[in-house]
Amino acid sequence: MNLFKLWNFHGGVHLDGQKQESGRAPLAVARLPERLIFPLQQRNGEDSKPVVAPGDRVLKGQAIACDDNPVIPPIHASSSGVVRAIEQLPLPHPSGLSGLCIAIETDGEDVATAFSGNPGYRQCSPAELRRNIHEAGIVGLGGAAFPTSIKMAAGTSRKVDTLILNGAECEPYITCDDSLLTHYSEEVLEGAKILLHSLQAERCLLAVEDDMPDALTALEKAMNCGDFETVQLVRVPAVYPTGGEKQLIKVLTGREVPARGIPADIGIVCQNVGTAAAVYNAVVRGTPLISRIVTVTGRGVKRPQNLLARIGTPLSDLVRQCGGYTSEAERLVLGGPMMGFDVPTDDLPLTKSVNCILVAGRNELIGEKQPLPCIRCGACADACPVNLLPQQLYWYGRSDQIERAVDYKLFDCIECGCCDYVCPSHIPLVQYFRAAKGKAIAKRREREKSEHARLRFESRQARKEQEKRDREESAKRKKLTLGASKAPEIVEAIERAKLRRAEKAGQASRNSDPTAKKQPEPSGPSAVKSPDAGAAEPGSAERTSVPEAKSPKID
Repeated sequence: MNLFKLWNFHGGVHLDGQKQESGRAPLAVARLPERLIFPLQQRNGEDSKPVVAPGDRVLKGQAIACDDNPVIPPIHASSSGVVRAIEQLPLPHPSGLSGLCIAIETDGEDVATAFSGNPGYRQCSPAELRRNIHEAGIVGLGGAAFPTSIKMAAGTSRKVDTLILNGAECEPYITCDDSLLTHYSEEVLEGAKILLHSLQAERCLLAVEDDMPDALTALEKAMNCGDFETVQLVRVPAVYPTGGEKQLIKVLTGREVPARGIPADIGIVCQNVGTAAAVYNAVVRGTPLISRIVTVTGRGVKRPQNLLARIGTPLSDLVRQCGGYTSEAERLVLGGPMMGFDVPTDDLPLTKSVNCILVAGRNELIGEKQPLPCIRCGACADACPVNLLPQQLYWYGRSDQIERAVDYKLFDCIECGCCDYVCPSHIPLVQYFRAAKGKAIAKRREREKSEHARLRFESRQARKEQEKRDREESAKRKKLTLGASKAPEIVEAIERAKLRRAEKAGQASRNSDPTAKKQPEPSGPSAVKSPDAGAAEPGSAERTSVPEAKSPKID
């Protein structure tokens, strides 16, 4: 009996699971392919840097690409072989674009590097464990592929009291987590203990949907045999999208992650069960993330089943190991039918984020009907698990009113596809939302670019004005310094220097001109008398002293 109190989230839909085909087949180990492909592009769009070159021999578990950026975890070779090329190849991405990839030709020997684990991880600090997790190249295996070490680091600045392990595999067709929990339940539980130690959290809630009996039985058996008091197994209803991070947190704790926030803001960190098993293998066994369980299913494949496959294996190899394609095969989807995306070819590699290869037959999936005009019935709003108004987002997105769509919390949409599923007009709403998000991001980048240019211009203008003010201040200081330096003794010294220069110049002039002594004395009223020329010429005094004779007065 499940005595754990569960909460509800708004909306959601009940889907036909379509899990029997792959779930009832035993887990198989995929064969070693002749060629492994490793895309260098990571989740954030940046490329990891290759540390090998064509012609190099590599071993299983050897790092072949890495980066100093902590959000770019290393990539490891999943088998031994020779690097044949580092070239542009198609990527498993909705865009269908190519990217730089490392191609390794396997040698069949599968020689591995020496793995060094640390069973005594409890002596390690959380920072050391996060470093081990990063060096092992571990990312979220639920489909998002977010670097696990970065997610765990959120607990360094916030108090985290609860770790949630997400085993609620709510999307139809996918059974890889069910298979993992059934066959590797102990690794998952031990991984939970490592994550708890790294987060210094108090408890772990392991959520499993109530339609996964084999997984529940295996987990209960493992928990009864080990020391897992801090881990609590919780059965959750199989309602789509219970496996969504925010929805699962609401169901288990009643807490709601704030808009534009992260679970750590409310004291919770959520990890996929496959991630927990990968953490255990990395920390205790020293094995990097080089393989994962993937579901190969759909009416287009002959033997649907789960495969434990190496990262980098071509999808065509995996389909071939499941019996190949049937005559109904028409559509290749990576992920589930609700949140997955179509790819044009199977000449693509298995990456860490791919949890399902769905080969769909004709009319097997939704979204293939002719869309009709929206009748504003509101069914999409009733089904939305995030409490959005999809019909309004659709109208604003279609009329290119992107800002209005953003105001209606466009970026809170988790693209779960519930609105698509219930829409009676068969409108591909999620496609409109994805396009609107792309436009909004492009506009935001354009605004940031313009703002950056404006700030640069204003900074340049301010710098030039400051330089002008500095020059003016410098000129003023020099002028004041020059004026202050003219003390009386300096002025006298300057005058003496001028006088000496004048005397020397006059002496030089007289020495060079022999006629200079014969120059007549200046005369006339305009002549300037020298200061010592006091002696007047004979007779001049008499001329100046004789009074002027007056004329006789005539009466």
